[in-house]
This record gives sequence, C-alpha cells and structure tokens, in this order.
Amino acid sequence: MNQKIHSKAVDRLFDAVMSLKNREECYAFFDDICTVNELLSLSQRFEVAGMLREKKTYSEIAEQTGASTATISRVNRCLNYGSDGYHMVLNRLEENGK
Repeated sequence: MNQKIHSKAVDRLFDAVMSLKNREECYAFFDDICTVNELLSLSQRFEVAGMLREKKTYSEIAEQTGASTATISRVNRCLNYGSDGYHMVLNRLEENGK
C-alpha cells in the first residue's frame, strides 16, 4: 500500500466516503468535492480496470471508454503490481451481481 497517501486528512476523507449511505448521497458528495472532469476520470479508470480484467485489448478499451493508452497502461500496472484495490472492489461488485 502506498504510504505516501497516508495522512489524517486522507483518513477523514475516507471516513466521509464510508459514511455515504446510497448512490444519491454519493452523487451529492462527489459533485461537491470533485470537478466534473475529475469524477469522469475516476470513473473512466474504474471502467478500464474492469475491461482489462475481462481481457479486452487496449484498442477496444480506448474505443469504448475514450481512455488514452497511457491511462490504460497505468491502470494495467495497478492491476498487476498495485495494492489490489481494483481487484478487491471489482470482486465485491461481481459477488453482488453488479
């Protein structure tokens, strides 16, 4: 896990995210805390991670998501050598049929 991001401020942010109760609360919070482009970038990376796990090619992913090959490569690196955060969340979504 990346120790560079550990701080009381990040802990408080994560506590805030974990306090959200439903999708509408998420929309309200993230609308306030992120710019539209930041939120779209985060959601794009998450989509890329799911598609990489489905063994889609970079060209398929780029075409369907609009992500650059640099973004796809970065997400792929995280999937292969990261903290397993993508895998953890994607597995949970699959278990819940989402």
